[in-house]
Amino acid sequence: MSCRTCKQIDRMEHADLAVVQAEQIGGTLRVDQVRELQRSLALAPYQARYRVAILLRFEEANASAMNALLKTLEEPASQVVLILTAESAENLLPTIVSRCEVLRLRPLPLGQVEQDLQTRWGMPEEQARLLAHLSGGRPGYAFRLYQEPERLALQSSWLDDLSQLLSAKRVDRFAYAEKMAKDKDTCRAMLSVWLAFWRDVLLKSSGAAAPVANLDRQEQIEHLAEQFGMQVAYHVVTVLDRALALLDCNVNLRLAAETLLLDLPYR
Repeated sequence: MSCRTCKQIDRMEHADLAVVQAEQIGGTLRVDQVRELQRSLALAPYQARYRVAILLRFEEANASAMNALLKTLEEPASQVVLILTAESAENLLPTIVSRCEVLRLRPLPLGQVEQDLQTRWGMPEEQARLLAHLSGGRPGYAFRLYQEPERLALQSSWLDDLSQLLSAKRVDRFAYAEKMAKDKDTCRAMLSVWLAFWRDVLLKSSGAAAPVANLDRQEQIEHLAEQFGMQVAYHVVTVLDRALALLDCNVNLRLAAETLLLDLPYR
């Protein structure tokens, strides 16, 4: 990205680009945010041909916010483009979905992402393969990991913590739960990394041919798959999924973390 407009869009700073989202992942997109957006969309574009509004994670919008957007979706101004993102169309009101053109974004083949990372960004082959797998076929996320090595290092440290917790006593697990409960967003990111790892263990224990995400931890994955088997791996995947779902509800984060860590197997 070299032109001024591209750089502004990449930084989400373009005068005719509005990005609306809940204050935090798992939060609530409120009706007043939609009203404010509608007021800005009534203005003529400042420097581009269109005003573009991106409403991120719109499944987090409350019912009032979704209903407030209906009129704008039904009769948008000629110079307005609205883009809504959501985990699934099923999480939105049917009246919202019926007024949108649904585009399902799916991961790319890992080989294609790996090749693109090498040819477009000049990554070494081994690094490109690892990031392609860790990203699950999402090139944007793979490149973000490449740009932010500290993020990759943090994910690795979370997996090291997970390994130690499997051998930890109950009192140590409670102490770690206290640490997890300090920040919900960090906890959510950590659990997502743990979930991807245990899905790898489940794949390996079931004999599935699907590729693992954590290529750099294959020996550890194989060892856990052999030690615990498919039934335990499936149980851990289930409790991690449940814990992530609970984070989107008004739950006691410390209690949820303690329950999760007590559900982890011991070795």
